[in-house]
Amino acid sequence: MIQPFTIDIPDKRLAAIMAKVKAYDWSQLPDAGGWTSGVGIEDLKRLVRYWGSDYDWRKAERRLNALPQFKADIEGERIHFVHVKGDGSKPPLLLLHGWPGSFLEFERLLEPLAADGHDVVVPSLPGFAFSNPITGIIGPRRAGELMHGLMTKLFDDQRYIVQGGDWGAHIASWMAYTRPEALLGFHINMVSIYAEDATPATAADKGLLARRAEILDLETGYNHEQETRPQTLGVALADSPVGTAGWILEKFGAWADLPKRADGSPDLWSRFSEAELLTNIMLYIAPSATVTATWIYRGKRLEGSSTFPAGAQVKAPMGVAAFPDPVFIPTPRSFAEKTYSNIVHWSDMPRGGHFAALEEPQLMLEDLRAFVAKVEERAPEI
Repeated sequence: MIQPFTIDIPDKRLAAIMAKVKAYDWSQLPDAGGWTSGVGIEDLKRLVRYWGSDYDWRKAERRLNALPQFKADIEGERIHFVHVKGDGSKPPLLLLHGWPGSFLEFERLLEPLAADGHDVVVPSLPGFAFSNPITGIIGPRRAGELMHGLMTKLFDDQRYIVQGGDWGAHIASWMAYTRPEALLGFHINMVSIYAEDATPATAADKGLLARRAEILDLETGYNHEQETRPQTLGVALADSPVGTAGWILEKFGAWADLPKRADGSPDLWSRFSEAELLTNIMLYIAPSATVTATWIYRGKRLEGSSTFPAGAQVKAPMGVAAFPDPVFIPTPRSFAEKTYSNIVHWSDMPRGGHFAALEEPQLMLEDLRAFVAKVEERAPEI
């Protein structure tokens, strides 16, 4: 059953969150040197000051409730999603976010894509935002099956296109591998899953992948914690809105394509507003999704979905928008082709980082449109 959904966080819940925000004891948090050892304390303080004095969740809630939102029961899981309808002249689009993002990353793409003729579906991933509660730990491969179940419920056997970054890209890649007959194509802005026996052949590819491994060794402690001990981390995050904000804000500072200040720290406020960041953070805190949103990392480990099987070939038509993500630096096309045998579109984007649809919505929109045009032209061949 599909039911309309309206966001309505209880006043009591909002009051409890705000009481903890205002009671946070900053004297327990000495500064280890700006952004050199994690989140920059001064930037976090700026965000929290705004939170306590100027941020209006109800205003954000009203804006989000202007979107057509629903919940559907998919194989025993309650999935929240936005569904903006087009005129049906273009294939349905499934847009998938990651962590620590949310469905609102795609907010500025909804109306343009619907105006093009697409039905645009943007779920909250299982355990994220209002796709709660979930029955247990769900990894990206299982999430892909649930996303396919949602699209089947909405569109029967009509073929569709998937776009995603971060977990959205991981899930889209698994959908392309396991359900190629269901997809007209998939468009991702992070190529991070390959056949387990894929190896770089050129010196350039080896060098780039080695450089990325060095960066990820420094930047992915959060991944190891959430993959192996999400329960312990959850104890802390569930009780501290400011702690959750710091955990998430660090990723926006480190992963977005931001100019640097004189001291080398990211200039968050050149690209994001406090209200924009807080609304995304509140989609974790307000519906009590902070803990369950980390479970997808544990799920990845349990289901062994970090790689495809040896010799795997993903044959669904693929598009890549290679944004200059400063941490998850783009995969060389020549290496991607060892696993993805049907790359029909590849763009090296001039700017934009990990949260591409949020940072550079117009660039994302134009690239997705270009990919759609290519797969539509090829559709009779598929």
